[in-house]
Amino acid sequence: MRRRSLILWTTTVLLRDPVSSGRTLSSLRWRNFRLFFIGQTISQTGNWLTNVALTLLILHRTGSGVDLGLLVACQYGPILLLSAWAGVIVDRTNKRNLLYVTQALEMCESLALAALAFVHNAPLTAFYGIALAGGALLALDNPVRRTFVNEMVPTDEIPNAVTLYSAMNSMARIAGPAIAGLLLVTVGYGWCFTVDAVSYVAVLTALAMMRSAELQRLPVTPRGPGQVRAGLKYIFGVPDLWITFVMLLLIGTMSYNFAVVFPLFVEKGLHGGDGTYTLVYSAFSAGGLVGALLVAGRSTVSIRTVAVGAAGLGTAMLVLSAVPSVPLVYLVATLVGAASVAYMTATTAIAQIRTEPHMIGRVLAIQTVLLVGTTPIGGPILGAIADAVGVRAPVLIGGVAALAAAAFGMLAARRVDARRGHG
Repeated sequence: MRRRSLILWTTTVLLRDPVSSGRTLSSLRWRNFRLFFIGQTISQTGNWLTNVALTLLILHRTGSGVDLGLLVACQYGPILLLSAWAGVIVDRTNKRNLLYVTQALEMCESLALAALAFVHNAPLTAFYGIALAGGALLALDNPVRRTFVNEMVPTDEIPNAVTLYSAMNSMARIAGPAIAGLLLVTVGYGWCFTVDAVSYVAVLTALAMMRSAELQRLPVTPRGPGQVRAGLKYIFGVPDLWITFVMLLLIGTMSYNFAVVFPLFVEKGLHGGDGTYTLVYSAFSAGGLVGALLVAGRSTVSIRTVAVGAAGLGTAMLVLSAVPSVPLVYLVATLVGAASVAYMTATTAIAQIRTEPHMIGRVLAIQTVLLVGTTPIGGPILGAIADAVGVRAPVLIGGVAALAAAAFGMLAARRVDARRGHG
């Protein structure tokens, strides 16, 4: 009931005139961004529905943390290998047209999963193969979606748009797992994937309804050699970028592996079932939504902002690792969700604000590599640790890693400020 009330409240606010809601929803004044927001909310809800359903399917078929880590490696491994070059493609391409292609192909991926799930005892290798193909699409789709935000709103609205984009993902993560839990206990895995496929109609329709004349197109980078290397060189030349990216490397590898850590922790550590897991993930996502809305009014972001978010994430994960029972885990998962979104929103905002327009695709693609592309490294490692030591150990490790990243960020920010002061 509380989750339903939260979603209804948020929807009501968004349907009113955004201007009356003040700074928190200011970027929704722009029609193209409103369309994007609505379409992506529906599509991402379906996406999270599929993520939860596929995770539980593999976990129930194998019962292994390592096999679950292998699924995550298939889903996100291509991002590690392909995203940097995908960023170059994004910088060279009309982003709206590219989104048509990636979203349509992802719809086909969901239809393939649905067809497979309706087959009795379909081979697991086929699910892994489709997950691998989906990962390759995600390597291109993720940076183009995030870069496209910069074309729909003015520069001074980008921090707010980034925050609302995070809030949208949190709303999708509330609704998606909840719908997955309902469908799994009533009609099964195949219908979960089918509903996800249908959800892509919303985002394709939203793209078609946008006004091209109101898009503030970013400059297209001409073809040339060494463009990935140029992107890396650019990042290392901007302290706000390389410091937060080093933090993200550590957190992405060891802390942001919720797809592996949560199902193992809930089902094996707390002895909960599918319903418990989907409720915990919804609580985690509800916290993310609240955290995103609370920070939506910020107009500035710094390295310290990112470090404070990382410290909050680390502290919340340490508390989660010690939770003794299911009722308490809902509250703590909410805190972890709020801290994770506060951290990720700050990281994304600083990247999009501090990056020159002609580099934005490559910078955001490399950021995606560090956040999601490192999951194929950390996921199997944490899954193996869970099998060998216990399912609480990966949560504890994630908390320690986030706190270490926060300490590095604070120290590095102090040095940068000292240099700027002397300059």
